[in-house]
Amino acid sequence: MASDASTGTFLQGLERGLAVIRAFSAATPSLTLSEVARAVGITPATARRILLTLEELGYVRSDNRRFSLTPRVLALGWAYLSSLDLGELAGPFMEELTAKTRESCSIATLDLPDIVYVARVPTSRIMTVALGVGARLPAYPTSMGRVLLAGLPDCEVTSYVDSLQAEPLTDRTLTAAADLRATITKARTDGYALVDQELELGLRSIAVPIRNARGRVIAALNVSAHASRSTPTSLCEDFLPHLRAAADQITTALTHRGQL
Repeated sequence: MASDASTGTFLQGLERGLAVIRAFSAATPSLTLSEVARAVGITPATARRILLTLEELGYVRSDNRRFSLTPRVLALGWAYLSSLDLGELAGPFMEELTAKTRESCSIATLDLPDIVYVARVPTSRIMTVALGVGARLPAYPTSMGRVLLAGLPDCEVTSYVDSLQAEPLTDRTLTAAADLRATITKARTDGYALVDQELELGLRSIAVPIRNARGRVIAALNVSAHASRSTPTSLCEDFLPHLRAAADQITTALTHRGQL
């Protein structure tokens, strides 16, 4: 089958424009024209045209040398979040879950190779990285990532694992392809995933899938706790039943609202 690019339906200019927006991050909130060109792999002339267009549209600002995003870019992702309405619908159930567990809970969706946070109810900061709506983490060392990966067809899991260059974020992080396949398969069989200090030392988390009316995994819900006040056994015995109940309630609410 011919690709979209070869059939003329692929807009390279749009692809490059989106790539330029993604070049900005918390680590690089402002970039020069040449830095954008290098990050995206385009010529400085092309980078200049894209940046000036984004500036004219209000998505980028500049001080004549460095460029940065404006709050207007939030509108690009808000349409997706609003269409699911996960934050509004899931909020009361997440608040109840946090009250029962006294730990932070989050919802994320999959955007390979990452997970993207779409809702979060924190109790206290237990991670060195600040997390909020729109934050991204690699899928492979996270409980929500493994639950979401478990919801993919086998061929997509194989493609992801085979192309992954997993880094050992702690001395507990699973990085071998065979180990990752096994833990994703286990998450699919068990209906949950538990990660013990693989993303960050001192952090344990457990996650379950949120499914649509047809049974497809559309998001993941987790609870995170510091290792000093939790064990893998306590996560399964004390938190997992509450997690599953909350996920079922969120699915029901989305179904009743016609979101699924």
